[in-house]
Parts: sequence; structure tokens; C-alpha cells
Amino acid sequence: MITHVVMMKFKPEVSGNEIDELEALLDGLPDQIDEIQSYDFGRDIVHSERSYDFALVSVFANRDTLKHYQVHPAHQVVVKKLGDMCERIAAVDYENTPYHNPEDSELDPFKRDDLFRRP
Repeated sequence: MITHVVMMKFKPEVSGNEIDELEALLDGLPDQIDEIQSYDFGRDIVHSERSYDFALVSVFANRDTLKHYQVHPAHQVVVKKLGDMCERIAAVDYENTPYHNPEDSELDPFKRDDLFRRP
């Protein structure tokens, strides 16, 4: 699994309507790009000095599906809009595996032998 994280710092003149338009474009991507397995985005709510204004987190099966997303025409529309709106963009893509605490093995459904037993 590959997690794709993007953080955006908008130019001061970017309006709330422009951010609404961005959100509408982003909201439509999962319906247009089948490779997106998980997709979440939103506006910063803390507004600290180090905060970015907006973030996106998406998950892909592997690097090939991430690459397909990156060149997809619908994504390119978003990339262009972000280029117009942002003074800074930071991104990271990393391979991940779900966290598993060995002490929680009794909660792991794959290790329970009574998962499908009726009480």
C-alpha cells in the first residue's frame, strides 16, 4: 500500500469560493479514478504558524496505481488549479502496512477461532 499525502499553503488572495471549487474537484476524483482506494481531504482547523491550509490523504495499492492517478486527466485538472492557488505544496508518498500491536492478538479477527461461531 502507498499513502499519498499533500499539504497546501494557499496564496493570500485565494477566496473561500475558490477553495469550495477545489473541494468539488477533489470530491469527484474517486468516481473518475478507480485506483483510489481511500481518499480524504480537508481544511486546516488549527491555524497555527506552522499549519498548511489544506491537506489530502489518499491510498493506492502500489506505485503503479499511484502513477496512473498522477497522470490521469482528472487529476491534472486539480494539479493545474493547485498551481494557480498555492504558494507552497508539500507532498510525501510512503509504503505502509497496518499497525498491529502483538498484545492485541485476541482482538485480531484473523487470529480468533470463534469469529464466526454463534453464541
